Amino acid sequence: MKFRTKAIHIGNQRCRLTGAVVPPIHLASTYVQESPGVWGDYDYSRSGNPTRDNMETTLAALENGVDALAFSSGMAATHCVTMMLNAGDHIVAGTDIYGGTYRLLHKISNRAGITVTLADAGNPENLQAAIQPNTKLIWIESPGNPLLSITDISLCAEIAADAGILIGIDNTFATPVLTRPLDLGIDIVMHSATKYLGGHSDALGGALVVKDTELREQLYFIQNATGNCMSPLDSFLISRGMKTLDLRVKAQSESALAIAEFLEADPRVSRVLYPGLPSFEGHQLAKQQMHGGFGAMLSFELAGDFEKANRVTASTKLFQLAVSLGAVESLIEQPASMSHASYDRDDRLAHGIKDELIRLSVGLEDPTDLIADLDQALNG
Repeated sequence: MKFRTKAIHIGNQRCRLTGAVVPPIHLASTYVQESPGVWGDYDYSRSGNPTRDNMETTLAALENGVDALAFSSGMAATHCVTMMLNAGDHIVAGTDIYGGTYRLLHKISNRAGITVTLADAGNPENLQAAIQPNTKLIWIESPGNPLLSITDISLCAEIAADAGILIGIDNTFATPVLTRPLDLGIDIVMHSATKYLGGHSDALGGALVVKDTELREQLYFIQNATGNCMSPLDSFLISRGMKTLDLRVKAQSESALAIAEFLEADPRVSRVLYPGLPSFEGHQLAKQQMHGGFGAMLSFELAGDFEKANRVTASTKLFQLAVSLGAVESLIEQPASMSHASYDRDDRLAHGIKDELIRLSVGLEDPTDLIADLDQALNG
């Protein structure tokens, strides 16, 4: 089956009891067993739930994985991966990563005796150079957050394989519509399912997808032991969202390109960061490993200062000032004070996340309306 067909049919089989074309939501927390010690398919909803299973089955099919695990949030999913490590282990991560991931690695994982080195993954040789004898995990994002940097996923996977190290990627920005990292050699794909997979700003969740059953069992053991799983209602909503994922991401990507071209030609803007622009440093690599578009996230810097950025982000009418991304409504935010505020300031500036940087999540509104909205805000 093609991608769009998978999204609608796999994991969404009709109800055997009623014939309903949409599977019901199973809210039960526990399940009756046949006899003591004889377990059915389900026993306790922390360990497994039919509605969550449906969502996991769909996502695994879209990412070409053997299985997926659904968590209460994207950060919970990422945390599960780090819990595979032991005290004394080391992580190498890219520099262009979500602020919450930075906070987890530097301010939570360190409490367990795990160290981290950030390296610019735009040149995978930097990741290779950062590997230590105790390195157990490489973690990357492509496109990166918030600078939209593009990483050579296949080359990073080769580096990890040669070193005998697990490699994971946050695929939230690209989604499986545009990039399927498991096909490129990645071991673990993470999604903040709250974003594009759900797509409507009404569900919270995260997910891990793998191509190896043994790795899946290791991650499942941690998830079940720590109890961090997606709720049935969120699972249902994200399953619903994935049915239109292909259509939404491609339409949003087209709008993002139009907006990026507008901003690039505007003298009020000093720099535009979007992989679809030929002027963007990672454009050619993005063309090779992203298919069907370049994503709906873009960032830009103003020919001004932090206060100017504040005024612009507070002046839009259609772009709503809020964290998160990937939904049908467009959002605007200032990474320095919002999504990446958990960075130590010196570290943030050293990695290119300037005070005047603005990040856009382009929704499904008409792009001409969104451009007009940005134009009036830039005039403020």
